[in-house]
Amino acid sequence: MSKTKSFNMDEYVERITSGPCFICEMLDGIYEHPEHIIYDNDQAVVFLNRYPPLYGYALVAPREHREQVTGDFMVSEYLELQRLIFHVTEAIRQVVPTERIYLLSLGSQQGNSHVHWHIAPLPPGVAFLDQQLEALRLTDRVLDLSDEEMSGLASEIRSAMDQIKI
Repeated sequence: MSKTKSFNMDEYVERITSGPCFICEMLDGIYEHPEHIIYDNDQAVVFLNRYPPLYGYALVAPREHREQVTGDFMVSEYLELQRLIFHVTEAIRQVVPTERIYLLSLGSQQGNSHVHWHIAPLPPGVAFLDQQLEALRLTDRVLDLSDEEMSGLASEIRSAMDQIKI
């Protein structure tokens, strides 16, 4: 999965800092690729990263617009989201060759404020200096995956989730 395409960081930053919330738009049906949604229920949605630096990179977000990674949740809500993150992560590990899964929440009040968690699978064999934050870095290139590849990947992860009993 080394085929890449150009990525315009300036346009991305402009959109996330001045445009509407991309997660809320997606949940309102204004999303270009609904077939890239892996899982959806009353509390949360799981979908593939639109600009993946790593193959199988997924995002988990609560349906309700919340901005604090812990402060906007009751403990039970937070733990339910973490249970879903665990479930998705295990499914990704079954579908995508993975040396390690990176889990993190990014964003701020200035951009991508709707809290969400990143599930980023590091493939085996990546040199140490290209791992960790370097593997997640968005520069001028992202993986070039067709809609069909993204849809197929979402379907595979969804099927793996169905097989895992959590």
